[in-house]
Amino acid sequence: MSKTGTCYRADHLLKDFCNEKIQKDLSISAEKAVELKHILAVLDDLSAEELGAKIKEYGITAPDTRNPLSDPYPFNLMFQTSIGPSGLSPGYMRPETAQGIFVNFKDLYYYNGNKLPFAAAQIGQAFRNEISPRQGLLRVREFTLAEIEHFVDPDDKSHPKYSEVADLEFLMFPREQQISGQSAKKTCLGEAVSKGIVNNETLGYFIGRVYLFLTRLGIDKDRLRFRQHLANEMAHYAADCWDAEIESSYGWIECVGIADRSAYDLRAHMDKSGVPLVAHEKFSEPKEVEKLVITPVKKELGLSFKGNQKKVVEALEAMNEKEALDMKSSLETKGEVEFHVCTLGETVTIKKSMVSISKEKKKEHQRTFTPSVIEPSFGIGRIIYCLYEHSFYLRSSKTGDEHLNVFRFPPLVAPIKCTVFPLVQNQLYEDVAKIISKSLTAAGISHKIDITGTSIGKRYARTDELGVPFAITVDSAASVTIRERDSKDQIRVNVEEAATVMKSVTDGNTTWADAWANFPHHSSGSAEE
Repeated sequence: MSKTGTCYRADHLLKDFCNEKIQKDLSISAEKAVELKHILAVLDDLSAEELGAKIKEYGITAPDTRNPLSDPYPFNLMFQTSIGPSGLSPGYMRPETAQGIFVNFKDLYYYNGNKLPFAAAQIGQAFRNEISPRQGLLRVREFTLAEIEHFVDPDDKSHPKYSEVADLEFLMFPREQQISGQSAKKTCLGEAVSKGIVNNETLGYFIGRVYLFLTRLGIDKDRLRFRQHLANEMAHYAADCWDAEIESSYGWIECVGIADRSAYDLRAHMDKSGVPLVAHEKFSEPKEVEKLVITPVKKELGLSFKGNQKKVVEALEAMNEKEALDMKSSLETKGEVEFHVCTLGETVTIKKSMVSISKEKKKEHQRTFTPSVIEPSFGIGRIIYCLYEHSFYLRSSKTGDEHLNVFRFPPLVAPIKCTVFPLVQNQLYEDVAKIISKSLTAAGISHKIDITGTSIGKRYARTDELGVPFAITVDSAASVTIRERDSKDQIRVNVEEAATVMKSVTDGNTTWADAWANFPHHSSGSAEE
């Protein structure tokens, strides 16, 4: 804002304005509502100039002061800091964890036996200088990222396990549907890949695996969609990019990004470091190929450019095939050509005697190439927040006079897998509870033991509120009941079997339905009086 200097994100201002008009302004026409919905659909595709024009058109002002706003301008989301005691060397806190993997590509490729494909994963803190942090855990300046970098041959992006996910069907939101104002539709992943909606099999495989991962965590599959980036929203180097978005009370939240980053990152590090970050494919038989050969004549270049000779040589050798052939044609017809040297920041004159450009046939025993990378990137804080929302519900107490809080965390992700408590305060029952607790600890099962005299119903309610999926109640010296949180159904098992049953169910080797079928049982919490 020009008057006070307060900064706002232009896309957020426009988004909030459109949503408020659609939801609260009953006087807007149907045509205007359609227009605002279209803006929301293509919001991420708008340039800074287009955002500024819309803000002026709709008369959007600063939310706090109602003062006029300046034109939008770019903002660096990286945190700048200074390095060393002098503070003269600038540095930046990492906005993602991925770059550490890219700079170590050469070693990682060697560790994998110099073969593709292979992947490396990393989890750690990342930092972004958000203009307006908000929405609790959803938009913060420091957050945890988990990223996988899967390196593939750019000419072969098939995946050996793709068939395992090809038949999955879930909500997908391709860019064409977004631009035309449609909603996400259930689509078969295999169909999306075969039609080219998803760029390649490996990208499709990771989209499928992300879907399975999130739904297994406890995310509601009907409130999960995969949205394709719009053309202007997508990074300039990306071949294709999809976001796993989860619906919450804040709307649709991007929680995982799955991108085909092509070979951009490795090439960028190669350009700056001079270290070849490449892979090799050996041929079964030598292949004859036509190669472009650029040979700078260093003596002639040295006489003309003196100390700048090296930079001119490097620029000539870095030409692509089209640039080199165009130069060759110009040199043959004119004898000289103007050539821009980026590292010098100026244009120089190259004469025919300074460089030789030709095509030669050579036999090659291997192909050298820069791998592409497919990257799933997980925002851990956002996923956990959405899991809280999707897992929370209220249910009536036994008497019906109050609502009880429950988290329906699946056993696999529940922080506490079970609770152990005696039905009543009794030394024998307490001793049995302690024996069961020791066996659960030995099995590696996180649990709580509660030997307070509170009523059994209140103790169940306490554990339900923590999202604990199972409760072991000691009501005899020989056997115990195991209660499942959501159904409140109970099975009876011998004391010696309790830890084994819990281990099997919480690890996902068996289900509660399996346990229900294999042990004596009764329904609907009759012990919760």
